[in-house]
Parts: sequence; structure tokens; C-alpha cells
Amino acid sequence: MSTATTASVSTHILDTSIGRPAEGVAITLTARSGADAQWLALGGSKTDADGRCKDLPALPEGTTHVRLDFETETYFANKHRTSETEAEAQQDAPRVRDSGAFFPEVAITFAVVPGEHFHVPLLLNPFGYSVYRGS
Repeated sequence: MSTATTASVSTHILDTSIGRPAEGVAITLTARSGADAQWLALGGSKTDADGRCKDLPALPEGTTHVRLDFETETYFANKHRTSETEAEAQQDAPRVRDSGAFFPEVAITFAVVPGEHFHVPLLLNPFGYSVYRGS
């Protein structure tokens, strides 16, 4: 929960190649207090079955910049192994034609202000991604 002196961050991932949440993606959260400050690793988590990461660490007071690092390579390697079975189970599901991700990781850096919540959804597919400030 944010207070007047801290910001808070949440995220979720939608795998747009299958139109479903991306489960099991490891996410690391780092923060800094000022453009010239050192990055401080705060910890991480993995997305749940709904593609959400609900237990990211709290940001320290004075945080001005946040970075979310998404480990996408392992996710897509695991998806490739099961894509044939999933495509057969759901006839309209597109088949993944590559064994990995073009982007093995996605790093999103953004500015925060105290007292506000920042929800940063990641729309992901094996060959591209998009992010935005959600609500």
C-alpha cells in the first residue's frame, strides 16, 4: 500500500500470441532514488495463473525510478514444449513456430512519484512486446 512518501508497483502479463495470461514468468524489481543513484535490487516473484504478480516488494521511501525485469526466454521455451498439445486442444490457438523468444528478457524502466500506484501491464509475444501505464 502506498503512502504519501512512497509509490507502489504492480504488473501483469498477457501472452498475445495465445490470448491468455503468461503464467510463471520471473520478474525482478529494482529501484533507485535519483537519476544518478545506484540501482537497488528489491526482490522478485513470478506471475500466477492469471498472469499477475501480486507480491512484488514495497518500494523504499524516496524511490524515483523503478525497473521491472521480465525473464521471457524461459517462459517461451516452456511454451514451445507444450504448444503442440495446446494447439490441438484448442483448434484456433496459433502454433508457435520458433523455439524461443527474440527478446530473452524485457526490462522496463519508468519514473514514479510518491503517493501514486503504478500498474505496468506487459503485452508479450515471441517477437515483440508493448507496455503501458495501466490502472
